[in-house]
Amino acid sequence: MSNESMAVQKLWNYCNVLRDDGVSYGDYVEQLTYLLFLKMDNEQTKSPFNRVSKIPKNLDWESLLKKDGDELEVHYRHILESLGKEKGIIGVIFRKAQNKIQDPAKLKRLVMLIEGEETWMGMGIDVKGAIYEGLLQKNAEDTKSGAGQYFTPRALIKSMVEVIRPKPGETICDPACGTGGFLLASHDLISKYPLDIDQKKFLKEGTFHGWDIVDSVVRLCTMNLYLHGIGGEDSPIITDDALASDPGDRFDIVLTNPPFGKKSSITIVNGEGKIEKESLTYQRNDFWATTSNKQLNFLQHVKTLLKINGRAAIVVPDNVLFEGGAGETVRKRLLQQCDVHTLLRLPTGIFYAQGVKANVLFFDKRPASEKPWTEKLWIYDLRTNIHFTLKTNTLRYEDLEDFIKCYNPENRHERTETERFKAFTYEEIMKRDKTNLDIFWIKDNSLGDSENLPDPKLLALEIAEDLESALDEFKRIYEELEE
Repeated sequence: MSNESMAVQKLWNYCNVLRDDGVSYGDYVEQLTYLLFLKMDNEQTKSPFNRVSKIPKNLDWESLLKKDGDELEVHYRHILESLGKEKGIIGVIFRKAQNKIQDPAKLKRLVMLIEGEETWMGMGIDVKGAIYEGLLQKNAEDTKSGAGQYFTPRALIKSMVEVIRPKPGETICDPACGTGGFLLASHDLISKYPLDIDQKKFLKEGTFHGWDIVDSVVRLCTMNLYLHGIGGEDSPIITDDALASDPGDRFDIVLTNPPFGKKSSITIVNGEGKIEKESLTYQRNDFWATTSNKQLNFLQHVKTLLKINGRAAIVVPDNVLFEGGAGETVRKRLLQQCDVHTLLRLPTGIFYAQGVKANVLFFDKRPASEKPWTEKLWIYDLRTNIHFTLKTNTLRYEDLEDFIKCYNPENRHERTETERFKAFTYEEIMKRDKTNLDIFWIKDNSLGDSENLPDPKLLALEIAEDLESALDEFKRIYEELEE
């Protein structure tokens, strides 16, 4: 186990102690991020970073270390309240912050656990992202809530950024940014370029933009960006429903994994005092189709956000590829008005929620034209006869290297077909029923050869995932019929 993993594990083990005091996983991760932020901000003021902190001296990490007992708890509460009133990024991070660890002795122990690590800034991973990942893993069984917040595997984020190839001076947006994985990976790649002073300033203050509907997640993301030297006086991340309206801004690149939750609805009380459920549909002039399908709405929203010739990579569930009605309309318009050039079929077992079958759709926005912009859709099948799990056989960057090679980011117009990488012409796709993009060609070994069957446990898990996915689809259809 790496030092980073051990450090994260230590913190999670302590979470179990605090749970006996009624501190939930959610409350714990929130307190942890406040304290980690203060510690890492303090580390940034020292060599080799030597950055100026935006946190007042009497409210910083070192002021916390000097306190003990009840005095520590009172001072910590004072820090959270005071920083929540600050302007700009610090105010966003600590907005409405409250202390949930009432026992001074346990608070002191957590502070010393964090202080005990030589450096958090020097760790080779996004520490808060790893903690958040752990939280999602522990709360994975709560997917029935329909929140659909799936942590995107780092290997997938890195490979998507690798093929999109963001460059200095380009603007990058994630309308469902979570903890900022795509933004940070893009920052890492652009930072490797030789940058002049203006480019460095733009990378810090003008490159990145994001939205998320969950306040606590926006806080995590803003912290992440700040600790990587991203952001000016104001936070580049907005707490809002990204789908509610067209923000007006346009971007060179959109990278995103929108939530895969159930169909959106709100509970209202009618004039007679009866409770009704009302579907959340978005009436937008820039959308091709009005639908309550959240993923189709995000796909349309991403199209809107792009500048002409802008590039997008979006994670979408299988239903976006084959659903009729609004789904067919959206696919046809997308193929006509954009260059939809690549589809990556993702394996199962890489997201926390079971039953998720997802893909990455890559497309470029083009100017208005009577002739369809899509000529060929290249599909890479990383699903058939490939099995991953969250613990014992996780998705690694190496597993995506062949896809990156086939994609050919240096010149994607020069590609070669392989066993897993095939091209389908616009004419071929349009002839398919409902313009269905759910295309397979590799023989599934498990279907015809008993010797090639996967491990019984894996097989049982896949069956459970398929059943769960099918049940979700039936529920969605039922809800639509009820409207």
